[in-house]
Amino acid sequence: MTDVIVVGAGPTGLLLAGDLAEAGLSVTLLERRGSEISNLSRAFGVHARTLEQLDARGLADPLVKRSVGRVADARLFAAVHVHFDELPSRFPFLLVSPQYTVEQVLRERAVDAGADLVHDAEFTDLTQDDTGVVVRARDADGTVTSRRAAYVVGTDGVRSRVRDAIGQPFPGESVIRSIMLADVRLAEEPEEALTVNGNGDEFAFLAPFGDGWWRVFCWDRRADVPESAPLDLDEVRAVTRRALGTDHGMSEARWTSRFHSDERQVPEYRVGRVFLAGDAAHCHSPAGGMGMNTGLQDAANLSWKLAAVLRGAPESLLDTYHSERHPVGREVLQASGTLIRLAMLRSGAGRAVRGLLGGTAIKIPAVHSRAIGRLSGVGFDYDAPGGADRRVGDRVPDQDLADGRRLYEALHGGRFVLLSPGGTADVDGWADRVRVVAPAEDTGECLLVRPDGYVGAITAPGDTAAIREALTGLCGAPSAQPSATRSRRPRSTSPGA
Repeated sequence: MTDVIVVGAGPTGLLLAGDLAEAGLSVTLLERRGSEISNLSRAFGVHARTLEQLDARGLADPLVKRSVGRVADARLFAAVHVHFDELPSRFPFLLVSPQYTVEQVLRERAVDAGADLVHDAEFTDLTQDDTGVVVRARDADGTVTSRRAAYVVGTDGVRSRVRDAIGQPFPGESVIRSIMLADVRLAEEPEEALTVNGNGDEFAFLAPFGDGWWRVFCWDRRADVPESAPLDLDEVRAVTRRALGTDHGMSEARWTSRFHSDERQVPEYRVGRVFLAGDAAHCHSPAGGMGMNTGLQDAANLSWKLAAVLRGAPESLLDTYHSERHPVGREVLQASGTLIRLAMLRSGAGRAVRGLLGGTAIKIPAVHSRAIGRLSGVGFDYDAPGGADRRVGDRVPDQDLADGRRLYEALHGGRFVLLSPGGTADVDGWADRVRVVAPAEDTGECLLVRPDGYVGAITAPGDTAAIREALTGLCGAPSAQPSATRSRRPRSTSPGA
């Protein structure tokens, strides 16, 4: 018996498992792949809001150091310029970092925190009742092992078996077929960290791995062939040359493939004691680079809620995972779909109108601010519960504290932070989960910040009853005494190990 089983050790599952383990919960992470680390990743950009979430875990700066580069501004459709350096964030840029690098950082943290990472464990099915879920998984030898947990989270990707097991449909459609993908060498490196362009019939995208190899995505409207069709470097080179005007001396492909891009979203992110997150819950076009980021933000929203409920918070708190994240997933679907359809406009007149209207609109400050806010994730807030202050659910920007730290440093360890005038408040019973700090600038009110960096509650400084009510509802039942720190040890095993 374990507290939570997470199925799928991609970025979403690794962040979730790390959060739960760091909170002192027992968590098993099942991964069908072996322990070898693959660099065949599709995602390359880490947006500002995701970096803020990683900052709250002490992981942003290490990832930035391992990254390939930063994009302060980007050009869409030649005439539409977006400036990430205007974001109201500590991270006013798009970080170019291959998905496998993100996974390395998250895996190290999850295992060090005590998550039990089990490789070669292929999920087969599950059954749930009022008290828990039994998960069955097959190891490399064909042996099926059953494990029981209080809750299960499926982070097992677009072809999620967990989603199938709980009977969730995945409605939607294919947006673009036969996208070509290859890892290549370039004789001439592009001037920009990310290079992208389209002409209506083709588009191409280049991004560096940082190890001398480059990932190229390209598409040719006239080459609508099955994904099983052979793909050679000459075809990739030709499409790239037509889309970008040059192939940058492309040579020596170490890997080529074709894939398609869908727009899909499950109706429900929660079915009983089973949850879906990341690509298992939603998938969309790669336009905007929001896929991996949305999944990581799903994990950040769900992890603290699972921890709180397992510590006595109302079970209904888990329903807010769907009510908060499903609308975000739907909006990301719409935004990325709009971008890819605009990129695929075939007529010259349509592309001219796209550039004229888009280029004009993006110069309006309010339009530009909303656009970069949605792309980066910084612009997403959650609706306040009925009767609550309308600011509840808003993103809380990083800020200085009176003791010289930053707010997002105080969030380390999955803690709630209570910003209170003078840094004092009665949190007896929750001192193991809540840090009370004084803001550098006194606002005259108490602000409870959730571990994912959103407003949890707002109270008057001396209203002890309101503070304790908020802590009970969001953090769980008070402890009789400070919780002992659970010993942490690295664990990464295969079945039977």
